[in-house]
Amino acid sequence: MTKEEERELRAQLARLQQEHRDLDAAISALQESPGADIIQVQRLKKRKLQLRDRITFIEDQLTPDIIA
Repeated sequence: MTKEEERELRAQLARLQQEHRDLDAAISALQESPGADIIQVQRLKKRKLQLRDRITFIEDQLTPDIIA
């Protein structure tokens, strides 16, 4: 992996982590409000899980392989 590719992955990782935190805050706010839209909360949670999977994938790419 080139330095440029690594830099792009790290930038993408930072954006995804920020979006994940924002979704977490939005989900919390929706759940605390009376009459919360359960379907909307479920959609946000699904998006949050997709982000977590993508974040994990990128982190794995950035972690060097270690041969034991």
